[in-house]
Amino acid sequence: MTSPLHGARSALYFSLWIGLLFIFTTSPTGCSRAVSQQPGPTLELRSNSFSGDTIPGMYACSRENCPCDGQDISPQLSWAAPPERTQSFALIVTDKDSPFGLNFVHWVLYDLPADKRELPQGIAKQEQLPDGSLQGHNGFDKIGYVGPCPPGKSAHRYVFDLYALDTKLNLPPGASKKQVVKAMKGHVLARGEIVGKFQR
Repeated sequence: MTSPLHGARSALYFSLWIGLLFIFTTSPTGCSRAVSQQPGPTLELRSNSFSGDTIPGMYACSRENCPCDGQDISPQLSWAAPPERTQSFALIVTDKDSPFGLNFVHWVLYDLPADKRELPQGIAKQEQLPDGSLQGHNGFDKIGYVGPCPPGKSAHRYVFDLYALDTKLNLPPGASKKQVVKAMKGHVLARGEIVGKFQR
């Protein structure tokens, strides 16, 4: 027979476990993970700029920002039709293998029009694009795309995540990844992903 003391102790452990779970899932890290692994419909995301799964050197970071010799231009991307309720898209690009698990941010783009199906190569590095799309800050605290340039000689994986949303985020230009991820929570209808590798 279970003693009252054992029962109280079990209830205490269970309460602590629930509390830790709540803290994790509502923290910025937990929120980001919940969005990036959003279940449900998927979008077919493609790029004719990649060579297989390799990102060519022209899309790497330029000497202006880092020790690589790229042109720092964004690659072409295209995607299939999203769910009918889609009101906008958001794109987040991160280095999956950046040191210390920081997921260095290479591009934040949001409030893309719902009828958009492609991003051409070389998107201008400005807060607002002609179609109304907005760009946020990358890991260098600059607006727009910054290309890969991983430290050392090992290849890194660069994840391009596209989200179909049931709303416009209505954030100001220049938002951070953290702000975009928070605003997207509960609004993701579908997600597409493409991963490109780059090695110096």
